[in-house]
Amino acid sequence: MKLRQVRITIGALALSLLLPAAAQSPGDRPLPAQTPAAKPKAAAAPPADRKLQPLPEPPPPPPGLELDPSLEPSVTIQRRPTETVEEFRIRGRLYMVKVTPTHGVPYYLIDENGRGDFTRRDSFDTGTRPPMWVIHQW
Repeated sequence: MKLRQVRITIGALALSLLLPAAAQSPGDRPLPAQTPAAKPKAAAAPPADRKLQPLPEPPPPPPGLELDPSLEPSVTIQRRPTETVEEFRIRGRLYMVKVTPTHGVPYYLIDENGRGDFTRRDSFDTGTRPPMWVIHQW
């Protein structure tokens, strides 16, 4: 009975290792023809007869599109013996706090709805991993 379980486990492990490799290999299907623009070229110096000129300066932004300094976040850093606290504010309203302990991983306190209720996050990673398998390719 144990030998059968070991064989099933080894088979499942081999299948889980070989299946992704088989899905990535081109197999028997023909590769698309490369156009001249798609062929990789070696980085070469421009011909000596071409004179390169610098790009002109970009035009200034139109009136009314100046940056509003009150929309830029202001950061206040407080260094304490056990941690460093960074407070992020926009228009004077505190929306995020980053706490970096002297020994440990930083974490964030975020006001998600603007009511002053802070939620702790250890990172900004949501953990959502949508499957990205290639089902059909043409």
